[in-house]
Amino acid sequence: MLTRHAVALLGSLLLTPAAAAQDFRIDDIGAGTLPNAAQLKPDVIAFGDQWGADAAPAGAQLIRFEDWAAKHPAQKKFLALFPTYAEPTIQKTANGTPGPIVEKLYMYVAQARFVVDRAPGAIDLSRYVTVAFVERIDPAIKHTPVGVADVAPLDDDPGTGNANPDRKWCTGLTTAICIASTYKMEGKIPIGVLLVNKIRDSVKKVADHIDFQGELAALSGADLDQPGLQELTALNTPVSGVLEQNIFYVNQIMKFGKLFAVFQVHPSDANKTVVTAYMALAIKARALDEKRDYENVPVLRNLVPAQVLMGQSSFNSGNSISAGLPKYARNEIATIAGILQKGAPK
Repeated sequence: MLTRHAVALLGSLLLTPAAAAQDFRIDDIGAGTLPNAAQLKPDVIAFGDQWGADAAPAGAQLIRFEDWAAKHPAQKKFLALFPTYAEPTIQKTANGTPGPIVEKLYMYVAQARFVVDRAPGAIDLSRYVTVAFVERIDPAIKHTPVGVADVAPLDDDPGTGNANPDRKWCTGLTTAICIASTYKMEGKIPIGVLLVNKIRDSVKKVADHIDFQGELAALSGADLDQPGLQELTALNTPVSGVLEQNIFYVNQIMKFGKLFAVFQVHPSDANKTVVTAYMALAIKARALDEKRDYENVPVLRNLVPAQVLMGQSSFNSGNSISAGLPKYARNEIATIAGILQKGAPK
């Protein structure tokens, strides 16, 4: 049932930020474009996650996948799981009749830009491709390195359409690791899960945790599409590297997720690096559309999926996943910026 996916909607997200003090502050730019390098302020992250007139009815921070792909082809090329990604066809029962349907998606895409006070050559991205790096961002998520044989077969509902046509996930990259992760939901959300399980007429219970699989990689040299990346960032300086995390299997609410950070030479200071970071999450439309099961139960009215997803519910709390996507994305990118500024441990 859609309810199972909707309750756990905040758990299926990428690297999770810790609620620790950060050296960078956020400057929200709304639906504006990212500033050029000369306009960036020290220790400030220019951040935007709104789409203005392009926003979908579900919220100002969401855009339909088809609109995003058509209006922002450079983003779609790099921020989808792979450039040719399309909304998948899945087997579902509609009006009592089983058959194929297109899995419609909404995209949450956050973009940010900041300056690191180190030259690109002094930033060795391979040092961040570790489980320790992910754990440092948020200890609430438990991570386990896994091998290629442990990768989900991607032949069920969550995995359909997510197989990379160019290579098998967790293979073919020089500097990469594969990770299986589990997040136990925080704050009031587990209470909502408990209540839903008590009132639902179903043998299968809602879980209070999210399991997902992904790969974390550092790209450089031949892995980089210099012209394409410069088009994506609208910054015409050499790209020194990319830190990329693909979430290709999530058991609830999301279809896929990606963290994509592009490192470029600062146009006027060779001792600084401009980082343009993106967080892209594909949310299943059928989960957002599910409201009735919540609105009819007074104690669960604030658990309506779209409200929780956008951080507009009394069930939201803290600074991490359970806070909702807008707060979560800001905290994640600020945490990563602080880690990059300090440098990887020796």
